[in-house]
Amino acid sequence: MATATLKREEFTVNGVKIVQLTAGKGEPLVFFHGAGTFHGFDFALPWAEQYRVVIPFHPGFGESDDDPKITEMHDYVIHYLEWMDQLGLGKVNLVGFSLGGWMAAAFASEHAHRLKRLVLIAPAGLRVPEHPIKDLFRVPGEQIPAMLVHNFEVIRPHLPTGPDVDFLVARYRETSSLARIAWDRPYDLKLPRRLHRIKVPTLIVWGEQDQVIPVEQSDAWAKLIPGAKVKVFQEAGHLVLDEKPEALKEVAAFLV
Repeated sequence: MATATLKREEFTVNGVKIVQLTAGKGEPLVFFHGAGTFHGFDFALPWAEQYRVVIPFHPGFGESDDDPKITEMHDYVIHYLEWMDQLGLGKVNLVGFSLGGWMAAAFASEHAHRLKRLVLIAPAGLRVPEHPIKDLFRVPGEQIPAMLVHNFEVIRPHLPTGPDVDFLVARYRETSSLARIAWDRPYDLKLPRRLHRIKVPTLIVWGEQDQVIPVEQSDAWAKLIPGAKVKVFQEAGHLVLDEKPEALKEVAAFLV
């Protein structure tokens, strides 16, 4: 059982207040979260036994301030390049989930020299017509939590038991931030042309029952990133890290 706790830290990056969570010591493991932060990040605490885990909230998400000037994925890439420089981070292990997976892949395609290893967890960002990403903008908000997991009991503790205005406002804010870069399409048509530039060891992780981004998309990613390995976990949905401790162990073992 992990005994570490997440510590809150606050910075200003290019005029925007950024909050990040950290735990552990050692080589940095940077985690780029997905489009929702309501389920928290305690699942990542086992990583802190081996690494210094750093989880920044993207501008417009969680506790970080918004930055309306961010209107495309490349803006996030530049933001994180400046963030890494400000924190004095050298080469890092980068793990990205869903929206954060798209972010991590875009970052790696341009700045692979800043990375030791890369892990993409059910990443968005590619257009796979035969296995399209679910358009969550068309899904009623109350239906989304059940779509994120195979076992609903995993996510239930993170949901309000009754009317919760603060919860709804936070979800609307994050959805609005997502819409600025993904309203027209949750992928980048140019990304496939750049992924061959990722020259670091790469692991792709997916839940077999993912209802948001179909597991079949893993094949497309593996074909585009040189030498990428794929690991699929059964009886797991989009939040595979929350549902499967084995997935956390797989990531930690890969990063060694």
